[in-house]
Amino acid sequence: MADKKLTVYFTSDLHGYIYPTDYRSRDERDIGLFKCASRFEKDGNTLVIDGGDLLQGSPLGAFCHDTIGDGRAFAGIMNRCGYDYVTLGNHDFNFGTDYLGSYLGNLNARCVCENVSAKNGCAPLYPARVHTLENGLRVGIVGIVTDYVNIWERPEHIASIRVSDPIPAAAAALEKLKSISDVTLCVYHGGFERDLATGRVLSATHENVAYRICQELDFDILLTGHQHMSVPGQTLFGTFVVQPSDRGQEFIRVEAVLSGEEKRITSETVPAHGACRREWLEEFAEMEHGAQNWLDEVIGTLPHALTPDTPLRMASEGNALADLFNAVQLWASGAQLSATSLANDVAGLPKTVRRRDLLIAYPYTNTLAVLEITGKVLKAALERSAEYFSRGEDGRLCVSDVFLRPKVEHYNYDYYAGVSYVYDISRPVGERVASMRVNGQDVREEDIFTICLNSYRASGTGGYDFYVGCPVVREIGTEMADLILDCFKEFKGNIPAMQSDFRVI
Repeated sequence: MADKKLTVYFTSDLHGYIYPTDYRSRDERDIGLFKCASRFEKDGNTLVIDGGDLLQGSPLGAFCHDTIGDGRAFAGIMNRCGYDYVTLGNHDFNFGTDYLGSYLGNLNARCVCENVSAKNGCAPLYPARVHTLENGLRVGIVGIVTDYVNIWERPEHIASIRVSDPIPAAAAALEKLKSISDVTLCVYHGGFERDLATGRVLSATHENVAYRICQELDFDILLTGHQHMSVPGQTLFGTFVVQPSDRGQEFIRVEAVLSGEEKRITSETVPAHGACRREWLEEFAEMEHGAQNWLDEVIGTLPHALTPDTPLRMASEGNALADLFNAVQLWASGAQLSATSLANDVAGLPKTVRRRDLLIAYPYTNTLAVLEITGKVLKAALERSAEYFSRGEDGRLCVSDVFLRPKVEHYNYDYYAGVSYVYDISRPVGERVASMRVNGQDVREEDIFTICLNSYRASGTGGYDFYVGCPVVREIGTEMADLILDCFKEFKGNIPAMQSDFRVI
């Protein structure tokens, strides 16, 4: 019997990066879907699959949402690139189910997402499929997404759907597919909760459960995403696993060869490189040029540029960009305290601020919430942020592995306004807050404060679960990037000064 081969081209977490640009300038970079998809070599025994988080995350994504108003443009792009299957990522819900529906409704590819159903139904809206290749090989394809969508997403954006536990959903689909498939493949928008080399537990939450999927289920191939970390192909409990990094910096080519009962699965991680297909660049040029011109509009000025530094230096010495975000949050909310974070790759702001600069500096769709917290909760928050620091073998301050592995999470370190505090890194984790004062007074556990947080942090994500259950004083439905824009307009560049007051010793 002749061998039968399946080839898969897999991308994930593109986050709206389509053209070969990072949008910090108009210069070409080795990044974006077109750089990747121009390398795909498709035939009847090939599947092109995406792991979700396409619609949000880049200035182009913001332009399409704010000016076009639907996801049809992204559907057209995915159609041109030859996608056969996609699953949904948590950020694909950020603009609501109508926007998501406009994307999926114009998409040639099939969406598979087994744990998403109608609010009052139990059948999946995007069920598993069996795809028969030209060579007769039957590929059973299941999609699932992290159920942390329920924690992170604005309720009105997911009011019509239900996102259930992905493992039971995947298990039920797999049971149905086994007898009618030669190869089983799961596309999971989620990552690994354990170290793949040692099995060490990295996260006790169920945000990422890929390790458990490999332990408990027996898919032949598991395509993962969400963590933005490159995982070269390897076998884990009999399942072949991979994960590409984000923004189209690379794609993964998986090859499965069946010889009778034997399955040989290999993969190659391919960095984005080379020329993009000219016809694709030309077809969507009007959209791209519109986005670039929109991004170059000046929205305000600052007294001086807000320049970034290394994550460690910003975290230990403070940063004017974080101070600006906190100032805007206090202005918009009227809260006593504020907490904010910075992206992993901080861009800063120039003196003359264009929309491009703002969206790169604050790329998230976060809204704001004002919570009522006690002094005890405030201390817990500061202690969580203090975990960011460690000491290297040479005794120098460094970033703790907790914030670097398995995924780089500088964005889970918070900068605070309205409270003066001191971290003593010589103390054990959980006991590092040496001083904590508000309005010149030491904070007591029973003291009550209002604090403004972005919606991501207010959900307790990132190790801040003590915020869950705190009374919600106010919710601000306007996205933070728009609030910053409003603040520029009101104060014409003279945004009220704010400087964090803390030390790390």
